[in-house]
Amino acid sequence: MEVSKIKENKINEEIRDKELRVIDEDGTMIGIISREEALALAEERELDLVSISPNAEPPVCKIMDYGKYRYESKKREKEAKKKQKTVEVKEIRLSTFIEDHDIQVKANTAMKFLKDGDKVKVSLRFRGREMGHTALGREVMDRFAEICSEVSTIDKAPNMEGRSLVMFLAPKSDK
Repeated sequence: MEVSKIKENKINEEIRDKELRVIDEDGTMIGIISREEALALAEERELDLVSISPNAEPPVCKIMDYGKYRYESKKREKEAKKKQKTVEVKEIRLSTFIEDHDIQVKANTAMKFLKDGDKVKVSLRFRGREMGHTALGREVMDRFAEICSEVSTIDKAPNMEGRSLVMFLAPKSDK
């Protein structure tokens, strides 16, 4: 069974109220008139009667070209969607005994992600006996955060989650 999309506005014969407050296509108030009169007025102008505020007393309807209205509202939604920036979370994995050059390479990758506006999750997984040396892992995390400090701020400080040490970095806001 398919779920159909619920229409947000009732139009023409779908409107069942006896009395309606009607607004003209140019925005002027016509007044409170019966449903039949409103439908006749809309039909005479070759436009649609659209319920804009069905919960008002009496319900507010507007005479307009519904097809044009829907087209323009979808166009506005599309424009608003284009301007949105979705923030992704990229992950960088470190190890307890990482060499200086390797940490620098991973920091450069993280800085590239941060410059693109994404957040970075830095995780360091402890294996076996490394769980006894979590302090070494924190030092690696602090060094990594210090390298990235010019383009990032620490969103969530290094914290143990199971066998992993996790930290979140967010791009610095330009104020």
